Amino acid sequence: MSGVAAKKPGVRRSKATRLRWLSFGSGRFAWVLSVALAVPICSAQETLTIATVNNGDMIIMRRLSRQFERQHPEIHLEWVVLEENILREKTTTDAAAHGGQYDIVTIGPLEAPIWGHRGWLLPLDERLSPNYDLGDLLKPIRDGASDNGRLYALPFYAESSLTYYRKDLFARAGLTMPAQPSYDDIARFARVLNDPARDQYGVCLRGKPGWGENVALITTMANTFGARWFDESWRPQFDSPEWRNALRFYVDLLQRYGPPGSSSDGFNESLTLFENGRCAMWIDATVAAGALFDRAQSKVADTVGFASAPIAVTPHGAQWLWFWALAVPSSSKHATAAIEFIEWATSKEYIRMVAEQNGWAAAPPGTRRWTYEQPGYLAAAPFAELTYRSIMAADPVHPTEKPVPYTGVQLVVTPSFPTIGNQVGQLFAAALVGDLSVDEALRRAQQATERVERRMGTGR
Repeated sequence: MSGVAAKKPGVRRSKATRLRWLSFGSGRFAWVLSVALAVPICSAQETLTIATVNNGDMIIMRRLSRQFERQHPEIHLEWVVLEENILREKTTTDAAAHGGQYDIVTIGPLEAPIWGHRGWLLPLDERLSPNYDLGDLLKPIRDGASDNGRLYALPFYAESSLTYYRKDLFARAGLTMPAQPSYDDIARFARVLNDPARDQYGVCLRGKPGWGENVALITTMANTFGARWFDESWRPQFDSPEWRNALRFYVDLLQRYGPPGSSSDGFNESLTLFENGRCAMWIDATVAAGALFDRAQSKVADTVGFASAPIAVTPHGAQWLWFWALAVPSSSKHATAAIEFIEWATSKEYIRMVAEQNGWAAAPPGTRRWTYEQPGYLAAAPFAELTYRSIMAADPVHPTEKPVPYTGVQLVVTPSFPTIGNQVGQLFAAALVGDLSVDEALRRAQQATERVERRMGTGR
């Protein structure tokens, strides 16, 4: 076979065909090359690595993210799902080093303003699409994700804290939970309802050490007992009678009426205990309500009741304010795609998708005013109104009865707090299991906090 066929008038050949026609007589290599060029070339797929926490809402997000990948075939999602304390350790280390290991990180109101202030996160205000409806975010949550008016994270869900209880057990014992219980009420109810022989315990509380685990709960207890982490001169206050009263109450309550091994129970473990009917009461995050009212996973869905978080001598700081939010580290090499994903995962459309797939009670709460305007959500989530009121009432700027130099209800927004909080959490856990007395745990907490503050200082 030889020669070149004449090009027919009016026939337009593809680029690959023209290449083959021009190179036909140049040998086997040219022919193979022309055939390869005839195959369509796909653009490279971007891979986003997402670091998130191993709770139910994030697991739902991971499952539903297949829909995002179908809508964005050019983006592949790689998930790193970690226990809460490990997540914080790994993401903090990577963000501080500008390591670029993660394109999206799951953070809270401690990290968002500090990391944003330090340039570890991309500011988002001017990078969001016009239809995101940024103005719909609840103000306390948006403020918590910002620094100096610049937004550094998009809230995925937000929470305050509630008292959950078993209505059937209360009715059987002739007890009535007040709309606003006191901690004295909680102790009295726990004493009556504690029944270890039936594997039923009066109260479940977080005991696992960590600034986001036992310290979060105990700090709200300390607030309402009149304590504070620091005075106005940043002097630690663990040597105060208010802290002594709060920690003694916590340790005594769990030692008497809590389940065995409470020092290993964080949020997830406590949720499992309560939804399996092993706790008469549980004081914890409002976000747990969706799981507790889900008949598919909760054995107490038809009997769970709820009330405000308990108070002691003052209502100040009795209920916390927290959110999990998605942020993009400034070291991400795929920032545009990452912002596209976090918009999708925190949008009204995503909340509606969760409702359609899992029911309105499972919808991510606490971030958007729009959620609390949906008739379907209000009908399916009897806890919605109290959750909304608790979030809006929490005051991170004035978290205690006495004046303080910091913001944060169940935490202190300062870079040294993770170090301090984790050390103090270990000491509180040691008091819970009886390895330290309450007085000794507080003495060591005072010393540890003073030592860290001398080394790291305060501020951002």
